[in-house]
Amino acid sequence: MHEQGQKLNGSEIFFECLRRENVEYIFGYPGGALLKVYETLHEVKDIKHILVRHEQGATHMAEGYARATGRPGVVLVTSGPGATNTVTGISNAYMDSTPMVVFTGQVPSTLIGNDAFQEADIVGITRPITKHNFLVKDVRELAATIRKAFFLATTGRPGPVLVDMPKDVLNAECSFEWPDSVDIRGYKPTVKCHMNQVQKAAKMIAKAKRPLFYIGGGVITADASEELRQIAMAQNIPVTMTLQGLGAFPGDHPLSMGMLGMHGTFWANQAVNNCDLLIAVGARFDDRVTGKIDTFATQAFKIHNDIDPTNVDKNIKVDLPVVGDAKDFLASILTELPKNHEDRSAWIAQIMAWQEQCPMTYADEGDSLKTEFVIDEVSKQTAGRAVVVTDVGQHQMWTAQYYKFTEPRSIITSGGLGTMGFGLPASIGAAFGVTDRPVVLFCGDGGLMMNIQEMVTAVHNKVPIKIFLINNSYLGMVRQWQELFHKEKYSFTDLEESNPDFVKLAEAFGCRAVSARTPDEARIAIREALAYNDGPTFVEFRVIRKDMVFPMVPAGGSISDMLLARLNPKTMV
Repeated sequence: MHEQGQKLNGSEIFFECLRRENVEYIFGYPGGALLKVYETLHEVKDIKHILVRHEQGATHMAEGYARATGRPGVVLVTSGPGATNTVTGISNAYMDSTPMVVFTGQVPSTLIGNDAFQEADIVGITRPITKHNFLVKDVRELAATIRKAFFLATTGRPGPVLVDMPKDVLNAECSFEWPDSVDIRGYKPTVKCHMNQVQKAAKMIAKAKRPLFYIGGGVITADASEELRQIAMAQNIPVTMTLQGLGAFPGDHPLSMGMLGMHGTFWANQAVNNCDLLIAVGARFDDRVTGKIDTFATQAFKIHNDIDPTNVDKNIKVDLPVVGDAKDFLASILTELPKNHEDRSAWIAQIMAWQEQCPMTYADEGDSLKTEFVIDEVSKQTAGRAVVVTDVGQHQMWTAQYYKFTEPRSIITSGGLGTMGFGLPASIGAAFGVTDRPVVLFCGDGGLMMNIQEMVTAVHNKVPIKIFLINNSYLGMVRQWQELFHKEKYSFTDLEESNPDFVKLAEAFGCRAVSARTPDEARIAIREALAYNDGPTFVEFRVIRKDMVFPMVPAGGSISDMLLARLNPKTMV
């Protein structure tokens, strides 16, 4: 570690700053504007650089690492196309509140604005999809800027921050000065909840007859799962979670109602619309949760806790806003709640009746393989303890429905942006961050092809991810909507004739690969994949092609009006 005041060039300052931020991994790809950085990196031994095969893959790996560990992911790419290739990943991290710092090389300061070779205004391009971004114009500003970038990415509502570093800044020298603290004018996130609001919330919770927790990813980000568990169990309050909130409360507990919303459980959505108190914590009332706003939780007094004040009253008007950190809110509620509370046995009994009315089950199709069976079997064989990464589509919703997440930071998926191609690189990043639990990837044949080049990264680094390909040879979720709402016009969603032989393809990358077509073959393949840890292992599950995800709320519909089965069963065949 270099000393304060020591004369260093910009590239040396860059790595010294990363050391002081305790960065363990960089996900990157070299290029002309970063040659000085990679020259310095050649001698760096305490920070590991993971060479990706596409810059989008780098951003998703950083996201996977950040979501699995709670620490910021770090990306390093060159100027121009290297920088613009990160845009999808940055936007994904922004939508899902993932802490990430993206460092981009830039043409020399004197050439900015001259359409120089591999120049792109990445600061302007990413301004709407970052918490903040910086163009470093002087090497003397580099250390302070990097300090601010990590501070912004990890405090308040987390998110991506970009630092653009011109080539001449990286080559210039100055005295290294590391700021002791960060003070950014206008940026003062409210962490501590107002006690008066907390006390009002506690009184409402204590007297509610039909309370319901609505939990989002903010509870996991704030490491507030234990406080949530204590309140729910002590007060006998059922808990429903968003896609990103799964695992915040144990999925195998009787009070867990699983996911709510468009593909949520029937009983969770019924509970939302019949509760008298809805306690939203770390969630933003997304349209996939609320459905038709006018019919959402109309009987409920609504409490909303969020660290981002812009989320409050944005989609749903609430009765009691509490701005602040989720952990502070729940911990404060714990101290304020009386031991005695309303009898909620009738409320719990009603929820159980809804569950019995429409349980989350799937039909036995004999030797035909269903995606639901695969995910259910993985859940059983891992006892709900795996870090599960998904791509986007039908398999993503089935994972939310059938995998019983028992711990926080166990589901890593693209929520707000819905990015196909997220899964494979994100699972690699997660596996670098978590080594004491298996990392399982569920992906579809459409999404896998979008970033399949990163299989090389997994093989080269012997990353022990379990790549479980759900192959129905369709863009399954799009096909489902075409069947239900677009007159069965299956336009460009059938991939059967164009898909490659995925087993041979995985083997060509150097990955151990098998295929399973029946439930018995699937059980064996899952068991063997979970036992193999010398590198990535790939299992293709050839599932029923036209299966559908139910329950489902049609777009713009009320969550009370769920489709429970397909309209025309013959289209299954």
